[in-house]
Amino acid sequence: MRFWSVLVMALVMLATGCSREIVGVAQVDPRGPGTALSKDGYGIVAGDPNARVHIELYTEPQCSHCADLQKDFGDELARYIDLGQLAVTYRPLTFLDDKPGGYSDRVSNAMFLAPGPDTSGKAFQRFVQDLWSHQDSHGKGPSDTQIADMARESGIPAPAVDAMRAGKPALDVQDMADTNFEYLYEIDAINTGTPTVFDLNTNEKIDIYDNNWLSKLMST
Repeated sequence: MRFWSVLVMALVMLATGCSREIVGVAQVDPRGPGTALSKDGYGIVAGDPNARVHIELYTEPQCSHCADLQKDFGDELARYIDLGQLAVTYRPLTFLDDKPGGYSDRVSNAMFLAPGPDTSGKAFQRFVQDLWSHQDSHGKGPSDTQIADMARESGIPAPAVDAMRAGKPALDVQDMADTNFEYLYEIDAINTGTPTVFDLNTNEKIDIYDNNWLSKLMST
């Protein structure tokens, strides 16, 4: 009888395999798609890197046209990012600063303190919108405390907020600005202004002065 019992158990294991049943339903991360640095370290990717549409957005913290872009399309960008349909790589520039460590340098540095495994793409997009909605072009710009408060209110995690409040260096801002300007120059050597939006799927500059550019982009 012992032989037959062992044989039956062996046959059952061969038929079913050595496994453990997993019950339940896979859960979607409630934070939505996240954020990360680009491969070169000089861009911030907000959204799912495998999203169907991926754009680069070149922007300057003191650029009034960049503020207009965020005012007109920021909420829509946040929605598509949160849905996992769009990834935006933000590439800051600092050419409107009149000295190192100025307004644009500090805002750009703070942006690079924000991304990480606990920062959602939607929260980062909200942070960008808040920064540009409080723009003080050619002024002193927001203090480190004010930047940190905007980050906190946008949903950026506490460790990043604390780093912003302390003015912690995130990267060599000048190297970042120089590299991003080189990329921008490759896109358009004549009109190297901001904002510039570049479609990474088609390798084409997008006409952002078409009021329907974003909805058209997402419908292709």
